[in-house]
Amino acid sequence: LLHRLSANYFSKFSRAPVICKVVGRKVLDGVGQPTLEVEIYCTVKNCEKRICSTVMSSHAQISENALPDTAKADERERNDSVNTAVEWVNESLNTMLRNLKPTDQCKVDKVLGEYFRKKVEEKKEIQNQEGEEAEATLALTSSTASATALSGKKKGAKPGKKVAVAERTIPPAEPVESVLCGSLAIGGTSLAIAKAGATISHIPLYLHIALLKHDQDSPKEMTLPLPMVTLLNCEKISPAKLKLVKEVMLIPPVQLSLKQGIERVLVIQKEIMRLLDPPGKVVQISHLGCLITGCDNLEQPLLLMQTACNNMGLELGTDMHLAINCAAHESMDYVKGKYEVLTGTFKSPDEMVDMYVELINKFPFIIALIDPLRKEDRQQWNNICCALGSKCYLIAEDAAKYISQLKIDENINMPMCSGVVLKYINQTTRGEKADFQTLQAVGLGARFIKLGGLSRGERVTKYNRLLAIEEELAKNRTICIFFLHYMLHCINQDRIKAYSLKGRQRDKERKKGRKGFARIYYA
Repeated sequence: LLHRLSANYFSKFSRAPVICKVVGRKVLDGVGQPTLEVEIYCTVKNCEKRICSTVMSSHAQISENALPDTAKADERERNDSVNTAVEWVNESLNTMLRNLKPTDQCKVDKVLGEYFRKKVEEKKEIQNQEGEEAEATLALTSSTASATALSGKKKGAKPGKKVAVAERTIPPAEPVESVLCGSLAIGGTSLAIAKAGATISHIPLYLHIALLKHDQDSPKEMTLPLPMVTLLNCEKISPAKLKLVKEVMLIPPVQLSLKQGIERVLVIQKEIMRLLDPPGKVVQISHLGCLITGCDNLEQPLLLMQTACNNMGLELGTDMHLAINCAAHESMDYVKGKYEVLTGTFKSPDEMVDMYVELINKFPFIIALIDPLRKEDRQQWNNICCALGSKCYLIAEDAAKYISQLKIDENINMPMCSGVVLKYINQTTRGEKADFQTLQAVGLGARFIKLGGLSRGERVTKYNRLLAIEEELAKNRTICIFFLHYMLHCINQDRIKAYSLKGRQRDKERKKGRKGFARIYYA
């Protein structure tokens, strides 16, 4: 014992561990897609030692109804991005981060940020050069075409022919925000070094992140996010008629512990499996870790949930709450300028607002809607917030701007909503094999966490880690239960005043992440 205590005492005077090597390699994620793994090696007491590794998500999940050409292009983009990221990590970042302390996350992120900005500027220069060349080619082509047109005769339009005019124009879809090829390396390296810093400091990663958030002041209390557990994945490409709803999720009540809530969700899931499938039939599980089903109307999945809960002696709205991921942007028909709610049934953005109001009034146990509208329908977002803001959370996922843009401009033009979905990288939606997203959600103090269903290894791993964190916080008496109670029960009072005469000021406060603005961590 004396020798061990002496060794621990004198080890405090040794040189702090520094990064000696960063290794990147191409691996497979939870759904068999290529992705990036980053390993961190440090010099600890004059010896090179492997500290940790991180496997990142591979890429964005493309729409279910994407064309084959789009899927192939997405696969090529994914491979190019991973290959570029591996090159960045093994060459430039390995050199730039050498001899830095893994515990100095601010300095590490500053180096990574400068490198990223340099790559963005290089890409812009290439794009500008390509644009100038394209303009020169276009000018040459147009001059040739105009000379040819002068020798011909101009044809007049046929009399009596009418041009079809849309009933009402809708805002066009905003261009897809480009993601720099290889940017996976920046997020992967930053997270790997954060994990290394936590390992060297002998503290959990979620506490290490919380210390970074609170400027190294240890938080007196920490809150666990409420899980949004996906039970049903309503495929939009299935033969069934329903095209609007993508996911139906359960949110346990705040009076239950996380363990009790997960156990209750499991009971409901087993009952739904019994209701959906006859004995002996193979149950289909989606990449989200939940049951795959198709529905013919908007009420069918909700009534199924209600029936399952009633059979188990549970009441929706009291013993369990519902959330719906609408993913409305995937249901927009730009030719008709309307959303396809059911096969052959279309609704305008204003009609969608009325439909949601009627739905929430009929099923008051729904406490959250994710992406009920496109981000371009800002007026309708305002309308739905005024109508339903006091009854449920209205969350923007696809409808939200990237977090990097929100940090640059807090007054950026984005839809008015109750909260936004935070993702570790812009592409994180599927295939993660580790539990880092869970640790980050706890460290950042997210109000909700969306991890998918209770099947598939990469999903269950995150739930198991969340349960372990609950035990750790309860043992240390640092878990804050009151905040969780406040989180849902404040909706009525906090939202009624949200769009009064002081609505603009409150909206600015929400964008800054103050009280009343829900943050969902999505893995």
